[in-house]
Amino acid sequence: MGSCPSAPPENAPRRDGESQQDDPGHPLSPGPLSGTESQGPSPGSHKDRSALAVGRLKQRADFLRVAGKRCKWAAPGLVLQAAVQPAPRAGRHPALPLPPPIRVGFTTSKKVGNAVERNRARRRLRAAVDLVIATEAKGGHDYVVIGRAATLGRPFDLLVADLRAALKRLGMRR
Repeated sequence: MGSCPSAPPENAPRRDGESQQDDPGHPLSPGPLSGTESQGPSPGSHKDRSALAVGRLKQRADFLRVAGKRCKWAAPGLVLQAAVQPAPRAGRHPALPLPPPIRVGFTTSKKVGNAVERNRARRRLRAAVDLVIATEAKGGHDYVVIGRAATLGRPFDLLVADLRAALKRLGMRR
């Protein structure tokens, strides 16, 4: 996968000695994971997951840069690509704001369906990203979420689980 950091194997012991089932964000854990920062940490959570600002990728060059890093994971409901954000240019005006720590772009091809279906797929992906990325993804990265034909019919909770699994497989989960 080129410059994509390798994720630890799923059965590898954690650094803090806990099993993955003790992690409140793990799908097999008994406790729910809070969806937003305003709800506070979930009961029994061991770490505070503060939400990072999330911006959007809109320019084609950014999508091509992320795709060029060849760090991606395909799940049944989506494909996630990731790349480290480029450093700000040296001649940047100091009054300009810095880009957000996480930027996300969305795309769907005509394989997904007509314009109405592609827009519905992107809306579903945006909703899943709003629940997961700000609190669970590593900062300083750009992400591209690609819709697949299965995005439309996949239950939403499985779509969110696909996104979490893709982040974990790419080693981009905090």
